[in-house]
Amino acid sequence: MDIRLTQTSDWMLLKQVRLAALQDAPTAFGVSYQTAACYTDEQWQERADSGTGTQFWLAIEDGKAVGMIGAGVSESRRYHLIGMWIEPGLRGAGVAARLVGAVKARALQGGHEHVYLDVSPDNARAASFYLKQGFSFINEWEPLASHPHIRVQTMCWGARN
Repeated sequence: MDIRLTQTSDWMLLKQVRLAALQDAPTAFGVSYQTAACYTDEQWQERADSGTGTQFWLAIEDGKAVGMIGAGVSESRRYHLIGMWIEPGLRGAGVAARLVGAVKARALQGGHEHVYLDVSPDNARAASFYLKQGFSFINEWEPLASHPHIRVQTMCWGARN
């Protein structure tokens, strides 16, 4: 399995895995499937360009994207992990840990000592996974953009935790 940053040429792989994620777990992401499905090819190409804005990593197996994760600096200047998803048949196989590891490494390379993410505490599997990766819940809550009735809580990982 290869874990790598996307390039513009990966836009179709990113689109496929992102839309699969949004169909599989619609209430786990800040954007809806309907919104993402309407993105133009150019918008997908911009998203896949790891040199601008949010960066995405893909987990590739036999030429197919089977997982993804994104990260970038938020408006509040925090390095924020977003949009992680693993194909259901590969969950628990270590792919997620490798993707999170790639984000942590990029954060440190960029001079960020912390990585933040938002998760619904009701998503017990995700919350448990992030706790095992060294993240801790902090007392920050906000509504999920795509489903405002769901409140997500911020978690933080620190390089010196």
